[in-house]
Amino acid sequence: MALSEQEILRREALQELRNNGIDPYPANEFITTAFSDEIISQFDEYEGKEVTIAGRLMGKRIMGKASFAELKDSRGRIQVYISRDDVSTDEAKTTYNVTFKKLLDIGDFIGVRGKVFKTQVGEVSVHVTELTVLAKALRPLPVVKTDADGKIHDAFADPEQRYRRRYVDLTVNDHVKDTFIKRTKLFNAMRSFFNEQGYLEVETPILQPIPGGAAARPFVTHHNSLDIPLYMRIANELYLKRLIVGGFEGVYEFSKNFRNEGMDRTHNPEFTAMEIYVAYKDYNWMMTFTENLLEHCAIAVNGKSTATFGSHEIDFRAPYARVTMTDAIKQYTGFDISGKSEQELFDAARQMGVEVDSTMGKGKIIDEIFGSKCEANYIQPTFITDYPKEMSPLCKQHRDNPELTERFELMVCGKEVANAYSELNDPIDQRQRFEHQLKLAANGDDEATGFIDEDFLRALEYGMPPTSGLGIGMDRLIMFLTNNSSIQEVLLFPQMRPEKKAVALSDDEKLISEILKTTKSLALDALKLQTGLSGKKWDIAMKGLSKHGIVKVVVEGESKTVKLAD
Repeated sequence: MALSEQEILRREALQELRNNGIDPYPANEFITTAFSDEIISQFDEYEGKEVTIAGRLMGKRIMGKASFAELKDSRGRIQVYISRDDVSTDEAKTTYNVTFKKLLDIGDFIGVRGKVFKTQVGEVSVHVTELTVLAKALRPLPVVKTDADGKIHDAFADPEQRYRRRYVDLTVNDHVKDTFIKRTKLFNAMRSFFNEQGYLEVETPILQPIPGGAAARPFVTHHNSLDIPLYMRIANELYLKRLIVGGFEGVYEFSKNFRNEGMDRTHNPEFTAMEIYVAYKDYNWMMTFTENLLEHCAIAVNGKSTATFGSHEIDFRAPYARVTMTDAIKQYTGFDISGKSEQELFDAARQMGVEVDSTMGKGKIIDEIFGSKCEANYIQPTFITDYPKEMSPLCKQHRDNPELTERFELMVCGKEVANAYSELNDPIDQRQRFEHQLKLAANGDDEATGFIDEDFLRALEYGMPPTSGLGIGMDRLIMFLTNNSSIQEVLLFPQMRPEKKAVALSDDEKLISEILKTTKSLALDALKLQTGLSGKKWDIAMKGLSKHGIVKVVVEGESKTVKLAD
């Protein structure tokens, strides 16, 4: 791959550092004594004192014998002032004259020692007496500029580049790091809330012989030693319930789950869920527990119970509204799903303009109606309760209505954030539910559970006490708490399509592609005529372009058309 002019100059500077006896990647520990934010916020305590700090060089202004630079550490940015006459040794003077002025670039890591002071314009700074090169950056950072009016220019803002090069994104876009600091605060707050209740954090398998605990398409792999297929976890529910059978009163896990399904602004194939199961509780108790948990987490993350999401101010303060699914659908469609057959639900969905097909059972049809007609109306945190039995194969039948289950989902800004049940602990009923899911899968529903977990049923037969379970999508929750509308913004390294590599084209290939950039598509004979290529030269050029995915030949009637690939 050809190097840019900047990259060539940086490599030359790297060699020049070595020629001057300076190791651009030293192995020894560099001990710091302060962070930028501490020095600035506690200036009265640090003024006149010597500090040692380290970080990236983010800007420098050379002014003869003296220079100013901006240093960015893990906690912020601070100005440093370097004067050749004030550095402490002859070696340090050489370091300033040669290294700092000529060989250091924006993005390099340096360490400095010096005294804290404030400039005439009032900026807290470090007056450097020693400078150490810690790491030479061979690629230039994007230079983000802010003009006098506060407008940002040349921002590193392209989402695809930001997600692929998160290390650059975190370096030049200061607000991005704040999102991930808040993400960690959320996990810590939730963990401490559970621990204070005496519940135990556990770990369950990621590779599972049966993909259970949810209705989703799994990723499949193969275990060579055991010679069996294994499935990447779609949920950890069935394992956590086994632990309740085993005698734990409350267990929880932050689990990485994997679902081989679509990707969009709110779904990533790898995501983080929290699931907790507590014995001797029901879904009514869990609703109160959930709203208190989320109020606690919002305050821990943002310092208050409210969070801004788009144009909405979301208040996570307890208590939350509670609406049955039947009432929600009746309110927004005028249709009462109570007691309706599968065909009646199917016909009603079609009349509402909801997309349904013959593979869907009652539960899936109801889910599609609710998702299409109701979800978007719930902006503030709202519990949607009492789901039809067909939608919830792991949930206990409602104590007052055998058609329903004791289940709720928490909706925020039209999206599900949490899902909870009074857990089904009747092993005979559970087997029947699993068998019904098998029929749905055989009928073509690719999200139905196509397996019966015999070991889980065996565990239930040993007896599981009344239990309530809760699952929370952690990625989606942090989206709402940090005002990010895309899940990729709250994942450090989201899944991406393979990066397209630059391709070196021959002159003939360039000729064909340039013509197509103008016309997008041309009949084969017309393109040949325009290029003047024929015979073997044409064949070689077309084969090369097709191999690189740049052009495609489409048969249209009796003619062939060459098109620029999408």
